[in-house]
Amino acid sequence: MKTGIEPGVVVIGAGVVGLSAAIAAQARGLAVTVLEREAPAAGASAGNAGAFAFTDILPLASPGILRKAPKWLLDPLGPLSVPPSYALQIAPWMFRFWRACSARRVAHSTAAQTALMDLSRAELEPFLGATGTLAMLRKEGNLQVYESQAELNAALPGWKAREAHGIEFRHMDAAEMAAIQPGLAPRFTHGTFTPGWYSIADPKLYTLALADHFRAKGGRIERAEVLGLRPVEGGVEITTADGGTRRVEKVVLAAGAFSHQVARTLGESIPLETERGYNTTLPSDAFDLRTQVTFGGHGFVVTRLSTGIRVGGAVELGGLKLPPNFRRSEAMLEKAKAFLPGLKPAGGVQWMGFRPSLPDSLPAIGRARATPDVVYAFGHGHLGLTQSAGTARLVADLVTGRPTAIDIAPFSPQRF
Repeated sequence: MKTGIEPGVVVIGAGVVGLSAAIAAQARGLAVTVLEREAPAAGASAGNAGAFAFTDILPLASPGILRKAPKWLLDPLGPLSVPPSYALQIAPWMFRFWRACSARRVAHSTAAQTALMDLSRAELEPFLGATGTLAMLRKEGNLQVYESQAELNAALPGWKAREAHGIEFRHMDAAEMAAIQPGLAPRFTHGTFTPGWYSIADPKLYTLALADHFRAKGGRIERAEVLGLRPVEGGVEITTADGGTRRVEKVVLAAGAFSHQVARTLGESIPLETERGYNTTLPSDAFDLRTQVTFGGHGFVVTRLSTGIRVGGAVELGGLKLPPNFRRSEAMLEKAKAFLPGLKPAGGVQWMGFRPSLPDSLPAIGRARATPDVVYAFGHGHLGLTQSAGTARLVADLVTGRPTAIDIAPFSPQRF
C-alpha cells in the first residue's frame, strides 16, 4: 500500500446503483466505504416505480418520442415538459437528444441496452439471494394499455423490436385485459401484457436492506458531500464539503444526478441532465391492482407496492435547483382516477426525485479519462433499479481488473 493511501474502494453514492456496486466489490474481497451526501435511499432510489423493467430495451431517445414531443411539450403538466425558466440551459442536451433519435443511433442504443438488460436479469436473483432480499421480488408482469387500435398499431414497431430480442408478450382485447386487471375504464380497448416484467416490494425498503447487508459484511457508510476528485500517485484524492481530504486506492462515482458535477473536477464534461420524476403513493387499499399498469400515451404507471399504490412517472427536464411542481403529481392522480374508476385517491403522499439521464438513454459505465482508478456508474435514467445488479457486476469487474461481463464500449463516459 502506498503511504497515506487507504486500501480498497470508496463508492460515492448510497442509492441502489452505488450500494449494489459496493456489495459486488465487497464480495470480491475488497474493503469498501460508501460516502453519501444525505442518507441511503434518499434520492431516486426511494420513490421510483419499483420495476425491474428488463423488457424496456428501447431508448427514450427515439423517432417515436420525437413525434409525440411537440404535443406533449405544449402541456405543462403532460408526460414531457421543460419549465420555461430552464429551456435555454437544457438546449444543448436537447440537441444531443435529437441527434440520438436517428435510426442508426437508436439501433446502436437498443443493442447496448439489451445487452445490459440481459446481464442485469441474469445477475438479479443471485444478487438478491446473496443479500437476503429475494423474498422482496415479485413477478406480476406489466400491462401496457391503449385507447384505440391506432394507438396499438403505432406501438407495434417497438414490440417487433422486443420480439426480435426474444421478449415474451401478448396483445389483448378489453376482455382479455379485464381477466388480468379488472377495473380498467372502457376507454382502453387494447393492451399488451409482458409477463417477464418483475418488480420489488418497495424500492426504498429494498435499498435500505442493501445498506444493512453491506454494513453487516463490514462495510462503512459515512455521510459526506464529495466536491472533487484528483488523481494522485497510487490512487485518488477526495475532497469533501467540510474541507477534508482523503486518499484512496480506487473510487466508484455513483452519485446519481450529481455525478457530473464531481466528474467535472477530473476535467470531464458529461452531459448529464435530470428527469424530475413525480408520484403519489396511496394507501394499499386504494385499488385492487394485480399487475403494474402502464398508461404509455399519458406517460405514467400505477404500481402495487408493499407500502401502497404508487401513481407516478412523466418527465420534467428541470435540473436540480427549481422547486418541485406537485401539480404534476396531482394531474397524474386525476388521470388515474378516470382510468381506474374504482381508485380511492385519498391519503396519498407526494414525492419528487431526480433521475440522472444522458441524451442517448444509456448510462455512463467505465473508467475516467484522467485516471483508471476512478470508475463511473451513473446516468441510468428511469432504469437505475432495473440495471443495478448488472452495473454492479461491471463495476466489480473494473475495480478488480477483470474482463467485463459484456462489452462496455457503448457506455463509455467519453462517448460524447
